[in-house]
Amino acid sequence: MQALDDLSQNVHVLLERYEALREENARLRGDIEKQREELIRTHSELLALQQQNRRMATANAMSVAEGKVEAMKRINALIAQVDRAIAALKR
Repeated sequence: MQALDDLSQNVHVLLERYEALREENARLRGDIEKQREELIRTHSELLALQQQNRRMATANAMSVAEGKVEAMKRINALIAQVDRAIAALKR
């Protein structure tokens, strides 16, 4: 009779542990799903920021190129003025 009571008690303990593990497993699955959603959101943000970075780099490169063109125009205008001044002095 004692063996049957011990067995019954052990089964009860195992069932309690099983239920606790099942609850923990469900909680962990929920945590995994939240982390997966957070990862997807973060990845989307990363892609958007990378795209924005590329656009800004392109815009910056264009701005620098335009600045170089403007600088060359100013330099050429200054050279032309110097050439005119030298020509005027030679007269």
